[in-house]
Amino acid sequence: MRIAAPQNGAMSIADTLAANSPGARGADLVVLRPQGLYCPAGDFYIDPWRPVDRAVITHAHADHARSGHAHYLASAEGAALLRTRLGPISQQALVWGEVVEIRGVRVSLHPAGHVLGSAQVRIEHRGQVWVVSGDYFVSGAGDHNPTCSAFEPLRCHCFITESTFGLPIYRWREHAEVLDGVNAWWQRNADAGRPSLLLAYSLGKAQRVLAGVNASIGPILVHGAVEPMNAVYRAAGVALPPTAVATAATPREHCARALIVAPPSTHGGVWARQFGDFSDAFASGWMQLRGARRRRGVESGFVLSDHADWPGLQSAIRSTGASRIIVTHGYEAVMVRWLREQGLQAQALQTQFADDADDADDADKAVGSG
Repeated sequence: MRIAAPQNGAMSIADTLAANSPGARGADLVVLRPQGLYCPAGDFYIDPWRPVDRAVITHAHADHARSGHAHYLASAEGAALLRTRLGPISQQALVWGEVVEIRGVRVSLHPAGHVLGSAQVRIEHRGQVWVVSGDYFVSGAGDHNPTCSAFEPLRCHCFITESTFGLPIYRWREHAEVLDGVNAWWQRNADAGRPSLLLAYSLGKAQRVLAGVNASIGPILVHGAVEPMNAVYRAAGVALPPTAVATAATPREHCARALIVAPPSTHGGVWARQFGDFSDAFASGWMQLRGARRRRGVESGFVLSDHADWPGLQSAIRSTGASRIIVTHGYEAVMVRWLREQGLQAQALQTQFADDADDADDADKAVGSG
C-alpha cells in the first residue's frame, strides 16, 4: 500500500493512524501509535516508549528498552543485559531464528550486530514479511562488532531502518585499525606517567574498546556504570581483560599508567578530576565530524561506532530486497531522498529513539554513576 507522506518525508502519528484505520486497504504490519511501534495483527509493540502489555525489545539501550511493560520478548543473547538494566521482569527469551506465533503472526529475532543481544524483529503475516531492525552495525570496511553476533541480512517486503549516521561523510575504518590508535595513545601517555581517560558509553562501546586494547600497557580501571555491563559480557563468553572499578580510594600512583574507561557524562566532573593530570579522548562515530572533538573538549578522538555507516546502511538495505523502506531516527531526510533516487518507496517515521550519544547517556543514568 502506498501512503502519501508530508513534504519533509516524515509521517506523524495521526498520519499513520489514519492510513492504517480499519477501513484502509492492505493495512501495514507495523504502525505508529502514541506508545510506539505497534503490530495490530499480533497486538504487540516493538521497543515502546510508554508502558504496554506485550513488548518485543530489540536491545537493552535505554531508549529501546524501558521499564513498566507487563511482558518482554527479547533475544536469549541479550536477556541478561535486559535484566541488569531493568531489574526483575517477565521475560521470554528466543534463540536466534526461533519462531513464535502471536495471534497468528510469526515473530523471530535475528542478530543486528549493534551490542550484545541486539536483534532485528522479523514479522510474517498473510504473505507479508516486515523487518524492524532496531539499531544495527554494518560497516563499509567489511568487519563486524567483535563483541556480539554479526548483522544477519533478512529478505523482506518492508524494512524499517535507523539512520543515525545516514550521511556520506560517515565511513568507518576497520575496528583493529582504530584500536591500534587507542593503544598507541595509551602507550604514549603511560610512558609519560599520565592516566588515559577514554570516554565511551557504558553499554556496548566500552566493551568493544576493552575487547581490543593491549592490557600489557598498564592497569585498566572503569567507571561504576561500566563494570556491571562488563560482567554480563564476560558471562556471555566475550573475552575482556581484567578491570577494576575506579573510586576515590584508588591510589593515585596506580593510575599513572592506567587506561580509565568511563561514560561521557563524567567528563569535567568531580569523578574525573580525581585522576589529576590525565590525557582524555572520546570514542564515538561523532568524532568523524570536524569540530566534534573541539566541542567535546578532549585531546584526542577515535572514530568508533556501533551503528552502520553510510555504505553500511546502503548495503544492509539493498540486502533485504525490500521495495519499501521506513526510516527512523537519524538523518532521515537524506536517507529518504537517496532511497527514492534508487526507485524505492521510502518515508520517514518520527519515533522517540535517540541518537548514539543520547541513548547511551540514558543507560548510564539508569545504571548509576558508580
